[in-house]
Amino acid sequence: MEKSLVLASGNPGKLNEFRHLLEPLGYHIEPQGEYDVSEADETGLTFLENALIKARHACRISGRPALADDSGLAVDALDGVPGIHSARYAGEPKSDAANNRKLLEALADVPEGQRTASYWCVLVWLRHAEDPVPRIVQTRWAGEILAYPRGEGGFGYDSLFWVPERGMSAAELSAGEKNQLSHRGRALRALLEQVS
Repeated sequence: MEKSLVLASGNPGKLNEFRHLLEPLGYHIEPQGEYDVSEADETGLTFLENALIKARHACRISGRPALADDSGLAVDALDGVPGIHSARYAGEPKSDAANNRKLLEALADVPEGQRTASYWCVLVWLRHAEDPVPRIVQTRWAGEILAYPRGEGGFGYDSLFWVPERGMSAAELSAGEKNQLSHRGRALRALLEQVS
């Protein structure tokens, strides 16, 4: 039996990743725009707070179960920046290219070997808007920030995110490899253990 979930996001990259991971398991993922759900005001200070805000907002308006992801890049040498501001690090309008340029500028004086960073992902699954027991998972994907972009795949900071165990950037990984290794793929597998 197919189960339907609203993805509390308008990000096409996230939608593709979640569909790739969940549809083979019998889940039908619909973007929140299908239900005229606007973007939630992310007023939280952490990935967890923002994921809860987004999931409740999508549930309330759509009347359906929702899955929200709040994720981003935290660079150790920058005390966790860009963090919850990863998508809008360089301001509006959102631009991966501008965000990557700003990150490279911020790290210009940080030598190789001291550019450690992690992608973080918090997933929240709500059965309904007032769900008192949200399913919550938080995971990280450790790597380093390159001095120059590498690769054409992925989105966000993937072309700058070096994956030491593969010897390549996240943007050079196949979609299948990325889903196995990434913060989002790990979080989703952990979440599915809770809800199945």
